[in-house]
Amino acid sequence: MQSGQQQARRKNAQVLDGSDIRELVENKEAFAKFVENKFRHLDADGDGRLSLKELQPAVADIGAAIGLPARGSSAQADHIYSEVLNEFTHGKQDSVSKPEFQHVLSDILLGMAAGLKRDPIMILRVDGEDLNEFVESAAYEAEAVAIFSQIESGNSSLRQCLPAALRQLTVDHGMPPASDSLVMEKIIVPALQELPADQLDQPASQEVFFQEFKKYLGMIARRLQECPIIVAHTENTFDGAGIRKILSNKFEFDKLLDSVWGDVPKEHKDRTSKKYLRVAFDKMAASVNLPPYGAVNQVDAMVNDAFKMANADDGKAVDEAEFKKLLTEILGAVMLQLDGNAIAVSTNTVLHEPMSTSSTLLSPSPSSPTVSSPSE
Repeated sequence: MQSGQQQARRKNAQVLDGSDIRELVENKEAFAKFVENKFRHLDADGDGRLSLKELQPAVADIGAAIGLPARGSSAQADHIYSEVLNEFTHGKQDSVSKPEFQHVLSDILLGMAAGLKRDPIMILRVDGEDLNEFVESAAYEAEAVAIFSQIESGNSSLRQCLPAALRQLTVDHGMPPASDSLVMEKIIVPALQELPADQLDQPASQEVFFQEFKKYLGMIARRLQECPIIVAHTENTFDGAGIRKILSNKFEFDKLLDSVWGDVPKEHKDRTSKKYLRVAFDKMAASVNLPPYGAVNQVDAMVNDAFKMANADDGKAVDEAEFKKLLTEILGAVMLQLDGNAIAVSTNTVLHEPMSTSSTLLSPSPSSPTVSSPSE
């Protein structure tokens, strides 16, 4: 429900598409200087190699740059941090040289750039302007009635209905994610407290809701003007086109299959278990414009159906040819499902701190690092 003004503001939003990262890595002289500064800053003891301890700040920075929560916050995030560290050390070394650091960092940054090119992030400043526009628009009445019909349940009070109604609004209405803790603390709760307590506890009829919701949104808009919320917005449509493109290019598809086959553990006589098909499929996901398994429930369901159709979850051992054949069948089955039922996904994440401080991965390092306490 974007108006012309909203579309204009979207066009002026900051878009992170990976072009800056790609430009840095592809400029050999600039990237070499960048690596030199990073390496010197991380090399606390000055021995010309980065120990596992010295690599930790770089690993944490990469995690922040790709949006991971802090280490220790979840088992899944910790696993990814471990994988990033293993990329540097190959799971064996206890330290890495500068050329090794540069090579792996280049691969990681180019991977991040490719991901952002495929799924760019739009940085939106939600400042109440779009919300005011929605409240005053001809569309407000119809949408408010529709929202009330979804959330009303018998004798619900305004105190129950108003927050529930906010969760039906999106950034297209000018509303940041209502479930976010910062938005709750700074915007939603204070605005609700402005309304008379006795009125909030009364049963909410449609007419009362219509009037009070409009009033409440006006209060929220004023608070957003005083305290704008920054939201990272992404949109993607999974329609099978990425799979179709790779399947139509035999050379590139064979390279992809060879790559994932080379990465799976082998048993005797160059065979592997079918259980590694899911690992291989997930490694192929980015190349065929599919989300990682677990990221989008609707896509997960299609993948599960494709694995079931191919009888790919029985754990039996297969050779290289059978392994690649099964992956091809699974990809084809997912493509056919998406072709007739494309899945559109959008995400909105509130940035709780300035983007410039969330990760220092691409920021210049100090020329004279503090050896006792690296800041990265």
